[in-house]
Amino acid sequence: MRRVRSLTSLFALTVLAAAGLATAGEKAAALDAQAAFDELKALEGSWVASAEFAGDQTADHEIRVSAAGTVVMETMMAGTDHEMINMYHLDGDDLVLTHYCAGGNQPTMRLDLAKATANELPFVFTGGTNLPATDPHIHDAVLTLRDDGTVLSHWTSYAGGEKGEELVFTLRRAEG
Repeated sequence: MRRVRSLTSLFALTVLAAAGLATAGEKAAALDAQAAFDELKALEGSWVASAEFAGDQTADHEIRVSAAGTVVMETMMAGTDHEMINMYHLDGDDLVLTHYCAGGNQPTMRLDLAKATANELPFVFTGGTNLPATDPHIHDAVLTLRDDGTVLSHWTSYAGGEKGEELVFTLRRAEG
């Protein structure tokens, strides 16, 4: 009987230790705002974005680091009538994204640190300017940094308080 209790105790300790290691591993894998910002800085350069929702049309996309390294500026559809700007910057322990939309509003999002990984940066809506709650706007975004060097840029719109269109761009480094 004593041996059974010892084995049961050993099993319980092993399970607890494994759970502790899993938790420690998850914490180690967590991404902080500075690390995510550094990932964005590494994307600096010229990109070509293809958009499946637009019949695989392509558009120039520029990412540059500015303001003494404190902001990443992303220009979507550069030089077109629908050019838009995304600004990423740190705000204390948060990474903030402001989307300057061709629709005339400026939704703001923060990196969801609980869900962020080195390869996936999800941003959640926190408010905006020129943005009544029911007006159409970009509500969240996810940037997926793929192993092949491409970036999947996924944007979800909202209108009338409900989820709307999803816009997905695949970014590839421009040649040259």
